[in-house]
Amino acid sequence: MSAPDDSQVHTDAAVIDVGSNSVRLVLYRLEGRALWTVFNEKVLAGLGRDIGRTGRLSPDGIASALAALTRFGALIEATRPDRVFTAATAAVREAQDGAAFCAEVEARTGLKLRILSGEEEARYAALGVVAGAPSSRGLVADLGGASLELIRLSASGRSKGVTLPLGPFSIAGAGGFEADTVRAAVARHVGPIAGGFRADTLNAVGGAWRNLALLHMRMSDYPLKIVHQYEMGRREVLDAARFISRQSRGSLERIEGISRRRADILPHAAVVLGALVERLGLQKVIFSAFGLREGMLFQAMKPSLRARDPLIEGCTSMAAWRGAAEGLGLALERWLAPAFAELDPVFSARDPLLLAAACRLADLGARLHPDHRADLIFDQVLRAPIAGMDHAERVFLACAAFARHTGSPASPAPDVVTWLLTPDRLQRARALGAAIRLGCELSGRSPALLGHSRLEFKANAVLLQADAYWETMLLGEQTGKRAATLADLLDRDLKMRAVPRKGA
Repeated sequence: MSAPDDSQVHTDAAVIDVGSNSVRLVLYRLEGRALWTVFNEKVLAGLGRDIGRTGRLSPDGIASALAALTRFGALIEATRPDRVFTAATAAVREAQDGAAFCAEVEARTGLKLRILSGEEEARYAALGVVAGAPSSRGLVADLGGASLELIRLSASGRSKGVTLPLGPFSIAGAGGFEADTVRAAVARHVGPIAGGFRADTLNAVGGAWRNLALLHMRMSDYPLKIVHQYEMGRREVLDAARFISRQSRGSLERIEGISRRRADILPHAAVVLGALVERLGLQKVIFSAFGLREGMLFQAMKPSLRARDPLIEGCTSMAAWRGAAEGLGLALERWLAPAFAELDPVFSARDPLLLAAACRLADLGARLHPDHRADLIFDQVLRAPIAGMDHAERVFLACAAFARHTGSPASPAPDVVTWLLTPDRLQRARALGAAIRLGCELSGRSPALLGHSRLEFKANAVLLQADAYWETMLLGEQTGKRAATLADLLDRDLKMRAVPRKGA
């Protein structure tokens, strides 16, 4: 679940991704298993815009890409990351002049682009999805400007992917987007392989599909505008695909949050997604903000590091930035886990992991103004770019972090909370936050002092015990108030007592 300790070694990495539509540089800070984006710049060069018509890269796209890559090379030279990764995907791979383009890039910038095969591109997309959500299952589909990569997630990680010419630049005819033409292309390329790729869940990767998710959020008044791990059911996907495919570019451009450059390809992306749902028997689509770039970083990690949980690693890193007491999160987890294990789970097997994550965030607000700390922490946790959790879990942790700093029953963002948390999960979040608050105030945020006490949940009581000779220091009036709040939230009586220390 969590690492043996909270130690994290950080490195800096750069990824240059030359896609069929965009050319991008992302600078990452890697802290243990956690991936943080510290700089992200893209140019929608449209390298593959002419690939379906001429078989060559777009001249205008080449000029834009070379200008962007020259700048990116200078930025890398200035920032000097520990590692640099490069990838060129479908357009460069398929174009007659792709190799010549790579040679020109190296001559001008010194950057040596690695041309990925279609299978490599699919595999890195799958690794990226797993980096962002280790429990992901089903298929991964990565839609780019010139191609669609499909791969099945497998426990061994050795599933073979396929690449299909289903990007908008590979299909667009002289008259532009035509829904029937796109559907026919999906039928032609996916039909023969559909039997090997049927699944319940599709993990969708790619900028066009992320914009589709944002549009659906607005259509459905969904209150949490975070794409990563956003879910749509089969009927929702089909309805959205039908609606989007019928909109003009002008209509799409007027929608807040939709990139004007992405509006060109959004109808195409919607039709492809709808056709995949129908042909592969999909019941659910989950959108991933992680993909090829994160997959390359993930593969480069040591196996022991990949095995760590991204949620725990992310929460540990986030707390460390704010000067959290060293070792406090792990000490709180060990103190609280046995007691909460006695309660009925509200997130099935995920309860212990969420408790561990919430404990890592216990000291996050230490340097914030006390009058606003609870509200600020709620918003920071709710929107933190931390991987490894779905939207309900994200809201659960935000509510627990809020309750760690206040006894107020009124959570911020009630529309988000009521949409995504059931009453029992909200109550558990409040209880967990109250328990963390109790542990922090009882011990003065000292792991050593916390070790002189124990918390237990009995059938009808919350039992708080302190080692003999420590009870006066640990079980005072303030501790009693915090413990009573926890007992009330669990609908139990409170009992506090001193007991002989084990081995004494």
